Amino acid sequence: MLSFPQLILPKTIGHRGARAYAPENTLAGIRVAADQGARWVEVDVKLSRDGVAILMHDDDVDRTTDGQGAVASMDFAELRKLDAGVRFGPDFAGERIPTLEETLALVFELDLGINLEIKPCPGREVETARVTLEVARAMWPADRPPPLISSFEVPSLETARDVAPDWPRGYLIDRRPDDWSAIADRIAATTININQSREDADTIADYLATGRPVLAYTVNDPVKAQALVALGVSSVFTDRPRDILPVLGD
Repeated sequence: MLSFPQLILPKTIGHRGARAYAPENTLAGIRVAADQGARWVEVDVKLSRDGVAILMHDDDVDRTTDGQGAVASMDFAELRKLDAGVRFGPDFAGERIPTLEETLALVFELDLGINLEIKPCPGREVETARVTLEVARAMWPADRPPPLISSFEVPSLETARDVAPDWPRGYLIDRRPDDWSAIADRIAATTININQSREDADTIADYLATGRPVLAYTVNDPVKAQALVALGVSSVFTDRPRDILPVLGD
């Protein structure tokens, strides 16, 4: 029988902070999510060229900052000069790309739970997971419940399994592979995190039959959120914590 690390999940998790209301993957976004009542947030972690763990979703900085170029080609000092808030709106001008250390310090200050999604640049799947876990484990208080470590990249999750076997892992699925169940077993996944737009009652039942909680992304419609929970989904990731929390709770 498979056993999974214990994990107490909220029903609502702020996606990249509170992406609809603040720049994604920033300290400001995490604060806004907390202000809206979220008790957990999800963020994306990747590495600068010189190996610093930062928050960033895309492989380049063009969409979310005032700069241009591939993250993997930029040292942290270059990335730090970019404005990660001004593209979202003038109220957030001057917001910087945060390090993982800064992110975790804020999460502890706000008493939030966190899902760290390992989002490696191509070819850095193992390295990104290893650095992320090294940083997080070095900072993590012994008396605090661990974070959820997730990724679409199986090598990243295999590394997380080896580096931090006692921390829960979330297997992120977009287009479900035929061998998804075997992969989930191999990486000892604690949760299965699904793209709600590609799933239905039958496929959600398949995931639940493995004995794992199912988490769904990205859910911004309160009616859809309620329907997913009715199908057995434990938590939803949302860009709009303020809108989803009143119908699901935290």
